[in-house]
Amino acid sequence: MVASEYQQTLDYLYTVLPMFQRVGAVAYKRDLSNTIALCQALGNPHQKLKTIHVGGTNGKGSSSHMIAAILQQQGYKTGLYTSPHLKEFTERIRVDGQQVSEDFVVSFVERIRPEIERIKPSFFEITVAMAFDYFVSQQVDYAVIEVGLGGRLDSTNVITPFVSLITNIGFDHKDLLGDTLEAIAGEKAGIIKSNVGVVISERQKEIEHVFINKARVEAAPIVFAEDHYKVRQLTSSGQQFEVFKDDALLFDDLRSELTGGYQRKNIAGVLTVIDELRKLGILVDDRAICEGIAATISLTGLKGRWQKLHD
Repeated sequence: MVASEYQQTLDYLYTVLPMFQRVGAVAYKRDLSNTIALCQALGNPHQKLKTIHVGGTNGKGSSSHMIAAILQQQGYKTGLYTSPHLKEFTERIRVDGQQVSEDFVVSFVERIRPEIERIKPSFFEITVAMAFDYFVSQQVDYAVIEVGLGGRLDSTNVITPFVSLITNIGFDHKDLLGDTLEAIAGEKAGIIKSNVGVVISERQKEIEHVFINKARVEAAPIVFAEDHYKVRQLTSSGQQFEVFKDDALLFDDLRSELTGGYQRKNIAGVLTVIDELRKLGILVDDRAICEGIAATISLTGLKGRWQKLHD
């Protein structure tokens, strides 16, 4: 493949397909029909994946990367889908920290171009379908899928995950998700699935009832991470933590490659997700947790989270 083929493919994706960053709300679809149609054309790859779904407003990206890093460190071949990308389109889709190849991007778009012309999906819808297809082709053991925008109507919400995680809720995209915290929480709660466990990273008194009620309707076991985990910051950089589980010391010096004291809330949610996976019989040992969190950037190729670019 010559470089121009890849650039032509990106130009097609960026200019022909509606893209939220370029055209705004017009690119936000009010149902999942396009994603469902694309996935059907691909043989429903999302149904062949074992997934963890991560939504929320703040912390969902960091949490997604930490979960992926832990699974990788346990020895599982792990897919990771995140958005948006910082510099390169291929950052969105990774397996064990390695970005999807440019060759795959070109061949995927060429293979389903007739379906693209027929369905007329948005940029995000096509990238989600591409991620599912790539993860199946790579035979990943697990795939961590980060919600793009909202939750209920997000293209990633066609999956039925092993467990869902919802991080802190704040005011974002009020024109699309609602102008109150309760309304936004309702959209985020849309990723809660029938009989699928959901972890809420922190209790926010004004909206916790939204998640409790949605979980009750879906018969989904719900766990608030901070009810079980207390994570105390040990250094000003926010990269060393002491972790208690149900008041018993679990880790006396948990190191994080991600900076910031707010990571303690993300860590509580991530550890609770691992607990839920363990309940399903998935092996994840404490060594993988410690080593994964300590090397999240190195293992997943995360960019843009307080990254030092040069001296």
